[in-house]
Amino acid sequence: MSGSEVPRSFRLAYVPGATPSKWVRVWNERRPDTALELVPVAPGEAAGLLGGGEVDAGIVRLPVDRTRFSAIPLYTETTVVIVPKDHLLTAADEVTVEDLADEVVLHPLDDTLGWDATPPGEPAFERPATTEDAVELVAAGIGVLLVPQSLARLHHRRDLTYRPMGEDVPRSSVALCWPEDATTDDVDDFIGIVRGRTANSTRGRDRTSGTASSDGGGRGAKGAPAQKASPARSGGRSGGGKAGNSKAGSGRAGGGKAGGARRSSGSGSSSGSGSRGKPRRRS
Repeated sequence: MSGSEVPRSFRLAYVPGATPSKWVRVWNERRPDTALELVPVAPGEAAGLLGGGEVDAGIVRLPVDRTRFSAIPLYTETTVVIVPKDHLLTAADEVTVEDLADEVVLHPLDDTLGWDATPPGEPAFERPATTEDAVELVAAGIGVLLVPQSLARLHHRRDLTYRPMGEDVPRSSVALCWPEDATTDDVDDFIGIVRGRTANSTRGRDRTSGTASSDGGGRGAKGAPAQKASPARSGGRSGGGKAGNSKAGSGRAGGGKAGGARRSSGSGSSSGSGSRGKPRRRS
């Protein structure tokens, strides 16, 4: 590479609590030609970076604008309540909304749970600017805080703990997201890694031609994982039963055992169908 060339890179944004390290490790093994650059971003800033082309893709929290971005949901997190270690709620294995009725529940401006209504409990006098600020207020005894479990771990303090909430509270989902009109080869390859495709899978980009395979890199319907493709044999499974094990070009067709018993009439074999079983008369 000459000194004037800029090394290739794939820029991946990720929001607080997201852990892309396992996918980064696989990327580095498969794509040593392209460095993967991680870009930490606040939840409210992710859409701007993606839409402005400053990053190629992002691991973000849903919802996202589906008219601008494609998204593949990855997982949904458990919601927990952060409390001081000596709080009464620590006696419960699981906390309910009713348990919070007399608690001051902090609601930061960068909240990731997307409450349809006001959070349970008593509201604070003002909303903290960030989740990190809200955690500090919990430590000061001002109130309690509901967050996705990954954020509770991220902002861990020795004087605080957390308990899981029941099913009666919102939960945060994390997704791989990229601009709708920018499904590049690099994005396509990263989709394959996130979905667990092997290095030899043909469902990702065709390395020999540099083009995307027929499944569109896994985009499918917006936000929904594409259906798994059949195994990458050129002869594919064309029927049921044992016929599915036939190889391409063998001339086997149809389903069940019957498919494995027929041969193509154009194979040129002297022992074609209909000639077996009849003894040949000696001259």
